[in-house]
Amino acid sequence: MKLDVIKMDGAKAGSVDLDEALFGLEPRADILHRVVRWQRNNAQQGTHKVKTRSETSYSTKKIYRQKGTGGARHGDRNAPIFRKGGIYKGPTPRSHGHELTKKFRKLGLRHALSAKMKAGELVIIDAAVAAGKTAALAKQVKDLGWKRTLVVDGASVNEDFLIASRNIEGLDILPSMGANVYDILKSDTLVLTKAGVEALEARLK
Repeated sequence: MKLDVIKMDGAKAGSVDLDEALFGLEPRADILHRVVRWQRNNAQQGTHKVKTRSETSYSTKKIYRQKGTGGARHGDRNAPIFRKGGIYKGPTPRSHGHELTKKFRKLGLRHALSAKMKAGELVIIDAAVAAGKTAALAKQVKDLGWKRTLVVDGASVNEDFLIASRNIEGLDILPSMGANVYDILKSDTLVLTKAGVEALEARLK
C-alpha cells in the first residue's frame, strides 16, 4: 500500500510503499490488550508494603489476664483486630510482571501500526529535522494539526529535533527500537519518518 510523504512544513515529498504485513492487518483488540497489559504490569514498581504484627511498635506484653475478665482472649495490641495493629495478609513488595513471548510482542506492534493506519492517524514524514528552535517547531506542529503526537524516527533521533521538541506539550519522540504498543495507541497521531518505516519493517519482518 502507498501513503503520501510530507515534509515538516507540510509540503509533499513523494510517497512510500508500506508493508501489508505491518500496516494492513485487521486490528485485534484482544492482542493489543494483552501486550498493553504486559507493558503496564512490567512498569509497575510493586513497592507497596504494610506492617505485619511483628513490625508494629506496640508492646508485646499481654494486655490483660487470660481468664476472668469476661472478654475475649488476647495477647498484645499488635494483633490485627486492634487499631494500629499489624495488617493480616496485606500487600508486600513483589513484581507484577509476567512473561509474553517475543513473537507475540512483535505481533502486537504490527496490530498497533495497522490500527493507526486503519483509523487514518498515521503520517509519514521525510525526516524529523529542526533548526533547534522550539518556537519554530511548535508552529510547524500546530500548522500540521498535530496534538497528542508520537514521532518514531530511525535508529537514532536527530539531536536538534529532540532539543526543539522537549518543551512542546503532547509531542513525544522515540527511536525505532523504542516504539511500543502502549505509546502508539495512546497517541492521537502516529508520525513515522522514512527511516523509521524502514527500521520498523526490518525489526518486525
